[in-house]
Amino acid sequence: MAKPQPGILADASQFAIYLSLNQVSGHESLQRIRKFASNLPARQQALLNSAEGEVYINLAVGSSFWIELYSDSRPAELLPFPAMESGVRVAPSTPTDLFIQIRSNNEASNLDQAREILAELDGAVQVIEDIRGFRYHDSRDMTGFVDGTENPGPDDRADVALVGNTDPDFAAGSYLHVQRYEHNLKSWNKLPVTDQEATYGRSKADNIEFPSGEKSLHAHTKRTSLKDEQGNSIEIYRQSLPYGDTRVQGLMFLSYAASSTNFTRMLESMVKGDEQGHADNLLLYTRAVTGAAYFAPSIDWLESH
Repeated sequence: MAKPQPGILADASQFAIYLSLNQVSGHESLQRIRKFASNLPARQQALLNSAEGEVYINLAVGSSFWIELYSDSRPAELLPFPAMESGVRVAPSTPTDLFIQIRSNNEASNLDQAREILAELDGAVQVIEDIRGFRYHDSRDMTGFVDGTENPGPDDRADVALVGNTDPDFAAGSYLHVQRYEHNLKSWNKLPVTDQEATYGRSKADNIEFPSGEKSLHAHTKRTSLKDEQGNSIEIYRQSLPYGDTRVQGLMFLSYAASSTNFTRMLESMVKGDEQGHADNLLLYTRAVTGAAYFAPSIDWLESH
């Protein structure tokens, strides 16, 4: 049975580094990237066996770069990022070739790994973004609301996040969608708390979700709580963290899922809304500035390629 990259299903970490990379053209750079990817499982295991604690490195390959790196086959649902726009609500597509997520409860350990990886890939990749995420208070977004409350529990994560036997060559892999949001906290913080709570669909202080019938049809939790045609919940596994400084604040949003369509349907519900035009009002106060689609292969795939 194929094994997933350990960092996909592991419990949340306090700190993360997110590296978005593009290949520097040339056959040699491709070879170096392939070598890095095939050696990653051993590197990850050595980290888990070390005194560093639980440091996880997730590697995902961009939708357009996959065929360059692995030309023999392709995950069935690996598609370009589903860019969309409706008025001020936007979800741009800004693809990159590789995405590396390094996370742990030790910020210094993350930085050590990032520096080693970039030294190893020096000359083969160009760094497009280098973002540092961190746990904010008691797992809150910088809007003040607890983030990730809809995530599946430990027993259900694999079913939600990992490809199953419907695509056997890529079983235990995961479809990853990444967006970096920038918040307009100046406008957000002018809202009364009751209006902020209506925007989310849950209470701010004690994180209690409102009954479905009492939520605004524009509430974030209403727009992201979806069911398919058979009545089953459409789920993703979020690994998001806030990022920022005194000038820019936002959220690095990561969605791991067994099917890429789950994220797409959720994003459509947020940006475009339903047939009556009920879209996500949280997007009036935060704006996606990046969007990219990747696939995070299993340990077995990486080792064999």
